[in-house]
Amino acid sequence: MDIVRSPISTLNHIYEISGVEVGQHFYWQIGGFQVHAQVLITSWVVIAVLLGSATIAVRDPQTIPTGGQNFVEYILEFIRDLARTQIGEEEYGPWVSFIGTMFLFIFVSNWSGALLPWGILKLPQGELAAPTNDINTTVALASLTSVAYFYAGLAKKGLGYFGKYIQPTPILLPINILEDFTKPLSLSFRLFGNILADELVVAVPVSPVPLVVPIPVMFLGLFTSGIQALIFATLAAAYIGESMEGHH
Repeated sequence: MDIVRSPISTLNHIYEISGVEVGQHFYWQIGGFQVHAQVLITSWVVIAVLLGSATIAVRDPQTIPTGGQNFVEYILEFIRDLARTQIGEEEYGPWVSFIGTMFLFIFVSNWSGALLPWGILKLPQGELAAPTNDINTTVALASLTSVAYFYAGLAKKGLGYFGKYIQPTPILLPINILEDFTKPLSLSFRLFGNILADELVVAVPVSPVPLVVPIPVMFLGLFTSGIQALIFATLAAAYIGESMEGHH
């Protein structure tokens, strides 16, 4: 019985760890599920900002772009170059939209935590913050990246994609499998940890000196937030390119 209970006990401990939270949260009950309301609210705001900005910028496209259209095309070209560099000239095209969505959502989410006055809106519990300040958001983004690079590899190589796990020698099979688990973990915890740390670093000096000290710290937070979005998008594109090449 001890042998049987051990795995069950281990699963129970993992379930308890998954319930660990940072701060208080405001929940909505949707069906039989409990969801973090503040994450949904701020995510909808970020999505609305992205859709609204894109709609306004390209509502009257010109042959010679100016103003907002010029800025949007610059961003698109930047994302294309990123995807082309990491995935390859021949394969990058279909993945520009995925990489661009990841980059823009994370970028705007990170900046929203520093620029938008979320504290004005009061909740029964907890407070509003950047969507990427919640581990559930970063894990979801990392999981989507994992699905994307598995799909990319299988779409190009079929079941032969799994041959990479025994290359260059079958002895490395456990390590190669473990690598696919560490990739999403690394992506999610890196993004979550950095954004949470940025917001805490800004929040601490705001209390004693609310006008002077936080300003340079906030500018530093904006810079690091943009870098984190770029790192996530770059790694996501690199993993997709790697899965289609079939080697490490």
